[in-house]
Amino acid sequence: MKPQNTKNRGSRFDRAVGIFKKHGGILRTAQALRAGIHPGTLYAMRDSGALEAISRGVYRLANSPPLGNPDLVTVATRVPGGVICLISALAFYDLTTQIPHEVHVALPRGAEEPRLDHPPIKTYRFTGEAFTEGVEAHKLDGVSVRIYSPEKTLADCFKFRNQVGLDTVMEAVRFYRERRSIKVDDLMRYAGICRVKKIIRPYLEAIL
Repeated sequence: MKPQNTKNRGSRFDRAVGIFKKHGGILRTAQALRAGIHPGTLYAMRDSGALEAISRGVYRLANSPPLGNPDLVTVATRVPGGVICLISALAFYDLTTQIPHEVHVALPRGAEEPRLDHPPIKTYRFTGEAFTEGVEAHKLDGVSVRIYSPEKTLADCFKFRNQVGLDTVMEAVRFYRERRSIKVDDLMRYAGICRVKKIIRPYLEAIL
């Protein structure tokens, strides 16, 4: 019977590996179970070294290439309802020299505060269109990561200028002018949603 059990275990492992690969090599425990991986198989793979934990309850195939954006990928996996915002979004688009020590995440008002042991995160509460508009999905390390567009991020930074610092906002505006095609209509639409049109207009006029 033992060889049969070993063979069955091997086939379960192979099937589970296939499921992980289908999802970019990374799954939360709940996702893995919903996809049909047996809990015993999941933990056996972890204990054997076939899987590595990148955060509590988040596993990836151990033989996968190194993650290029481990913090963003982990947050996207652990906080699927959130959106990467503010300085973390600026850093993703290369619009700041700031090195974020926390991942900035937007959540809808009323959402439960995420509990992550790593990476550290800083949450902001957005409401209505300020939360839902301007979201882009970027494929990072096989995982879909929701990040606000550059134009929405600039509007958000003006709205939260007291938290992120006006110097950081001004630097982002300068980099945006130098490194990207200026989308005036998008900027003003998001400025309207964020209620910072009067604040952003003179800066926008200065870069045009």
